[in-house]
Amino acid sequence: MSTALPPPRAARQAHVETWHGHEKRDDYRWLKAENWQEVMHDPSLLPADIRAYLEAENAYHEAVMADTTALQERLFSELRGRIKEDDSSVPAPDGPFEYYSSYVKGGQHPRSCRRPRGQDGPEQILLDGNALAAGRSYFRFGGISPSPDHSLIAWSFDGNGSEFFEIRLRQAGAAEDTGEVLENTAGGAAWAADGRSFFYTLQDDNHRPLQTFRHVLGTPQSADVLVHDELDTGKFTDVGKTQSEAFIVISIHDHDTSESWVIGADTPEARPRRVAPRQTGIEYDLEHWQDRFIIRTNAGGAEDYKIVTAPLDDPSTDHWTDLVPHRPGIFIVSFMVLRRWLVRLERENALPRIVVRNLETGEEHAIAFDEEAYALGFGEMREYDTDILRFTYSSMTTPAQVFDYDMRARTRSLRKMQEVPSGHDPAAYVTRRIFAPAHDGETIPVTLLYARGTPLDGSAPLWLYGYGSYGISLPASFNTNILSLVNRGFIYAIAHVRGGQEKGRRWYKTGKLAHKQNTFRDFIACAGHLIDAGFTTRGAIVAQGGSAGGMLMGAIANMAPELFCGIVAEVPFVDVLTTMLDDTLPLTPPEWPEWGNPIADKAAYETIMAYSPYDRIEAKAYPHILAVGGLTDPRVTYWEPAKWVAKLRERKTDSNLLLLKTNMGAGHGGASGRFDRLKEVAFVYAFGLKVVGRDHAG
Repeated sequence: MSTALPPPRAARQAHVETWHGHEKRDDYRWLKAENWQEVMHDPSLLPADIRAYLEAENAYHEAVMADTTALQERLFSELRGRIKEDDSSVPAPDGPFEYYSSYVKGGQHPRSCRRPRGQDGPEQILLDGNALAAGRSYFRFGGISPSPDHSLIAWSFDGNGSEFFEIRLRQAGAAEDTGEVLENTAGGAAWAADGRSFFYTLQDDNHRPLQTFRHVLGTPQSADVLVHDELDTGKFTDVGKTQSEAFIVISIHDHDTSESWVIGADTPEARPRRVAPRQTGIEYDLEHWQDRFIIRTNAGGAEDYKIVTAPLDDPSTDHWTDLVPHRPGIFIVSFMVLRRWLVRLERENALPRIVVRNLETGEEHAIAFDEEAYALGFGEMREYDTDILRFTYSSMTTPAQVFDYDMRARTRSLRKMQEVPSGHDPAAYVTRRIFAPAHDGETIPVTLLYARGTPLDGSAPLWLYGYGSYGISLPASFNTNILSLVNRGFIYAIAHVRGGQEKGRRWYKTGKLAHKQNTFRDFIACAGHLIDAGFTTRGAIVAQGGSAGGMLMGAIANMAPELFCGIVAEVPFVDVLTTMLDDTLPLTPPEWPEWGNPIADKAAYETIMAYSPYDRIEAKAYPHILAVGGLTDPRVTYWEPAKWVAKLRERKTDSNLLLLKTNMGAGHGGASGRFDRLKEVAFVYAFGLKVVGRDHAG
């Protein structure tokens, strides 16, 4: 697996800082551009020495992977062949229209469309993503919001991957925008009831959404009214509307504390009113029903959340009354309030279900499925006065299905089944849910997918995916891309490790802060159990994770490198300690509740230092590693994977592949076009197949 081109070697520039009496050395700190804020807006401003290193690494990975060019092309053809290119979503009713998105054959980007309600046509194309993206190396839609009378469209886009969204306005049916432009926004627009103004969140130079403004149509952005100014830089702010459209809601939150302010949508000039003051560790989110707010919260010791009601005139916590009491082990993931219905998504022991409650009678019933593992969620719902619930269902073997469910009649109609043009037979695959024993007696859910007939004698390679942070749960959903792996003999596994919420809020809490090591140990335990159970063998596992899951990849590379053949770390958060020590970075203060504040807390410093992948690199053998970054990524900055790879090159003692691929024209999510993104997936899969010796299989 060698190449005539030698691997790049980043220069070392001594840099030492002292924290809590400890000297922290960082010889690759120079890879962080001093003008990083400017680079987020204009990537051409990246300093020449940093650009030269990143481009050298890109040239190196291209040379090393040159022998997989045909494989990548074959993979891309497979991946693209499973997409219905001229697809469209199920239209969502909204007043006189039904809104939906659609793709044209060969198009990289979606179109936003509508048609008269209850009719097949005529179709009106509101925004054509392909036309808007023409001439741009990166384009991604943000929010798309019609005004209450449906005459105007407020829409936004990100033009370089940095997630600074530009909001524009367009008359419905017009070919051009009106000329009003709002820059540096978070992307969303919440309309006032009269359609003459809307609310949005501005992002500051450090990419922090702290200020909420009201924009009046026909006026410049400089004249916009500041509605709420969040002074705590450790909080995120966003703005939206209740399902009833009666209230504008300004939500302030971090990862464990929240606060909401409301403004009547029919009184947009009124001052926002706080629902309940923030209390550290207490979260709540709300909807509106009749003369009350309906609130999901963990207040009062409700670890897995409960649902309460509160009067509109005084919704403070003293007036909260339980509607759905807390039930330990049954986690209320989210909820929706309609004119006659309360619908909640619950999860128990890693399996989801939807529970429908008639708000007039209090009667409840559940919607669930029989597979061992599956994904369930709410579909697009634009209206309030309806008895129809839209939900989605899929499993690792079952393509996505969209149902409209009549909550009164308790009947469902299938509105859409995901088409796989190249063909898909669910019976040709097996999906299973097993549980791996953890180091401390816990059991970790693991979802498996493999082709029927795959030998389960330890001879199969295994692709193990994980995340494990922020309470994000990994769904056991259908993914056509994975078929390219399992069709080549891989067993695909998802490790539902602590740090997610698959087994409730406790599962999250025991995978954060001082308990973060549980996330890494759980993933290693899952790998070990899959080996012991005969699914695969030591050294035949490719591990993959992105963002905070990339941090997981860096940690397990340090802790148990012998278990893995290859590791794919996409936009990996591997320089955790350095980032948490830099309070000027976009996400650092809001992330302290997740990781700890090592600036103020010596114990937090020592906890993070004990696992921070960049800081724990040692002189030893590592698996084959592919790191992927994005130059304009505001979440995991490009220098984290760059520094990690540079230090690994300096320290590692093996001859295994170590590749850094930096997307010089994208951010956290990679390429924006759907086919360009598939090329990136094909590259990752080709790397995995190459290192396990199956690069010419299939």
